[in-house]
Amino acid sequence: GVLGSGDFARSLAVRLVRSGFKVVVGSRNPKRKASLFPAEAEVTFQAEAVKKADVIFVAIFREHYSTLCDLADVLVGKILVDVSNNTEINYHKESNAEYLASLFPACTVVKGFNVISAWTLQSGARDGNKQVLICSNNQEAKRIVAEIAQAMGFTPVDMGCMSSACEIENIPLRLLPAWKIPIFLALGLFLCFFTYNLIRQVIHPYIREQKNKLYKIPIEVVNTTLPCVSYVMLSLVYLPGVLAACSQLYYGTKYRRFPDWLDQWLQHRKQIGLLSFFCAALHAVYSLCLPMRRSHRYLLIDTAVKQAVEKKMTIWVEEEVWRMEIYISVGIIALGLLSLLAITSLPSIANSLNWREFSFIQ
Repeated sequence: GVLGSGDFARSLAVRLVRSGFKVVVGSRNPKRKASLFPAEAEVTFQAEAVKKADVIFVAIFREHYSTLCDLADVLVGKILVDVSNNTEINYHKESNAEYLASLFPACTVVKGFNVISAWTLQSGARDGNKQVLICSNNQEAKRIVAEIAQAMGFTPVDMGCMSSACEIENIPLRLLPAWKIPIFLALGLFLCFFTYNLIRQVIHPYIREQKNKLYKIPIEVVNTTLPCVSYVMLSLVYLPGVLAACSQLYYGTKYRRFPDWLDQWLQHRKQIGLLSFFCAALHAVYSLCLPMRRSHRYLLIDTAVKQAVEKKMTIWVEEEVWRMEIYISVGIIALGLLSLLAITSLPSIANSLNWREFSFIQ
């Protein structure tokens, strides 16, 4: 059963029908809402839907839970799956699932499916592994909901008892929680290297030789900064592993807990590595754009004019040509290897590799 007729309720009904379930939808206006749901789903009044279903997805806002109190007698013994979310983190003292359980003590409430979007429900789990976080005080109810999630093509994850509902409801509201430290680290490194390169390439020539090279800031200075950031970030991916190994050797055991700073560092390695790849990819794009700059064309024309005035037939320097060709070739190979590391760190790819394959790529 599905109570509600919003976007999520419609997507949920579609996915359940496609997964082979018999679905009955409860709505306050079934005639007007029937056309929004698949033909295989029965759309009726809420009271009728509750009578026909054993597992009921409550796809309505928390503010409207009280409207279901008239159905309390019919809901006795039913499994209610709370799929709601809040607009702010810890907006209420108790989670939505706990509030629903307090309104209907004769029912078994399970928190789940709130971290899955309506689009994911319609398209299925084809874009990688989609986890459904589930919690409840009743083990049997969790097992039933987990089986439904598996039948729908998702991966159920048992998060424990109902006290975990608040944590589960906060997950969709957090913006890149694992990326904050790596992003600030990358920005800090970028500002440091950018300042150094700005002084070296723009400010210093202006002070010493009165040459105006401000035109280098948007492309050339940024392009010199990006690989510096990428190299340091890549080194920060593997350095904590070395420090952890040294710590284990020093204490003579691998069961001693690492310091908090090292533990946090180890947990952020994937994000740091992906940011390193991002900077390297930007460096490649910026490098390709260097010959397209108008300043570069002016310098080429200026060099050609000087060569014509000095009556030089060629300025070909074999050593410089070979150095640049090898430099670019090695850079392309390095970017390709870094791309391989970045791709294999994605969950959908990493889950298809065994440990030996993953360590071989590393």
